[in-house]
This record gives sequence, C-alpha cells and structure tokens, in this order.
Amino acid sequence: MQPMPNGEVAIQQQPTWSVAGRELALDRVLVMGIVNVTPDSFADGGRYFNHADALAHARQLIDEGADVIDIGGESTRPGADDVSPDEEIRRVVPLLEALAPSAVPLSVDTSKPEVMRAALAAGAAIINDVRALQQPGAVEAVADSGCGLVLMHMQGTPRTMQQAPYYRDVIDEVVQFLAERVRYARAQGIDARRIAVDPGFGFGKRLADNLALLKHLARFERLGAALAVGLSRKSMLARLTGRDVDDRTAGSVALAAIAVLNGARIVRAHDVAATVDAVRVAAAAAQGEAFDGT
Repeated sequence: MQPMPNGEVAIQQQPTWSVAGRELALDRVLVMGIVNVTPDSFADGGRYFNHADALAHARQLIDEGADVIDIGGESTRPGADDVSPDEEIRRVVPLLEALAPSAVPLSVDTSKPEVMRAALAAGAAIINDVRALQQPGAVEAVADSGCGLVLMHMQGTPRTMQQAPYYRDVIDEVVQFLAERVRYARAQGIDARRIAVDPGFGFGKRLADNLALLKHLARFERLGAALAVGLSRKSMLARLTGRDVDDRTAGSVALAAIAVLNGARIVRAHDVAATVDAVRVAAAAAQGEAFDGT
C-alpha cells in the first residue's frame, strides 16, 4: 500500500475479475457491449426489443471486440417505470440462452433477485446491479454462484433520481457508499475478486457531480476493486455538446478515454468498435507503452 496525495492509502488493485470460474485479466481495459431488450431505454429504446434484432446486435458487438455483453431487460433512465420480475425474465432469458455458446461472458443488468437467479441459471456470468445488492434477497441470489458483480452507486431510484440530486461532497459520499457495499458483500462470503464498483454516472448526479467524479476516479482505487464506468451516450453529453442521443459517439469515446486515463478498467458502451479503439489508445498512453511491448 502507498500513500496518496490526499493522505488516503491506495490498496493494491486486483489483477483479474473473477466471473463464474473465469479470470478476466485487468491489465487491459474490458469493454462491455450494451444490449437493451426494452421498449424505453434512453439510448436505443425499442431498437432491440425484438429477440432476433437483439441477438443480431449482440453478435455484432462481439465481432466488434466486446469482452462482455451486458443485457438489460428494464430501463433505468430517469423517470422509468418499474417492470415486473416475470416480464424482465421473459425479455432477458431467451437472449442469454441464445448467446450462451458465445466465447464472451454474459452480464445481466438487474436489481431483482428473481431475475438474478433466472439469469444465472440461463448462463449469465455477471450481475450488474444499479442498487448494489440492496434489494431484499439480492445478496442471497448471487453469493454462492461465483458470478462477477458490478456494484453501482445511485442516489434515489430511476424514477426519482434526477429530481434535484444534492451532495455535500460527491466524491467522498460515493466512495463511502461503495466501500460499505463492498464490505457488506465480502461479509456475506463473496470473494473480493468477484467485485467491481461503478460510481454511477448520471444516476442521481448533476453535470458538475459527473465531471467531478470523472476527474477524481483515482480516489476509487482505495476500494481495491475493479473500477467500471458507464458514460456512453449519457445526458451529460447533451449538456456538453448539444448532440442528440444518436449523435454522441465522439463524446462517448472521449469520456471513455478520460475515464481509462483516470483508472477505469471496465467500460460499458453502446458503440463498441469506436470504444475499443479509444480505450486501447488511452491505456497505452497511460502505461507509456503499447500492449505488445513495442
């Protein structure tokens, strides 16, 4: 452990992310390709709601270099309505089953323990939980599975989170929340190597909060967990660039590159091919060398 400029102690980062018996090396940045099987997600609502379209899109993202496919069956955009566990299962499980033979691990973006169990039974290797295992029964659903976990910070709920969010110190509050959730997960017998943390850009955050988190991502190193970020096509880009959601690729990859320079090891993205190139360049710049040593 080494002292950081602010007096905190940096903990040695985990070299791999353990997901259902596989060890994903974190000496390079992992890109999670997003597939929303929903009619109302902010970035691509309805575009891949049809099973055949979702399957074709997932396979395209794999061809473009996605290391993980992250499947969502319920929108978490601001103001989104809740979806029942049965409906969420109906949306995600057929896609999981169809993609099970693929070489990349599959992730499911859910907070519901019923969906977690169904997803894991259908071949999911990762549970990406915007509520960080706070729902009753969630930790029990995943504890003994061996799956990888993404624990995210959110202030409020998707329906209310952008209604005047406020922080005294956004960095400290988000770090402290995620530290508590990591401690909780480990106390329930979950191996630290299974855990990644996500500061939750856009989830109950103002533009200033998002920019502060981006600038100070290195503070999350104290948690000793892989750092995941989701910045792709977020509404902060509307404020920064004025672009509509379908025209935010350049802004998204710029944010991804900045996040990697500041310590992110897992990046969720809609535009996988462009993001793979951006994070590869950013990681090489951060390390001062190419991945092949040349």
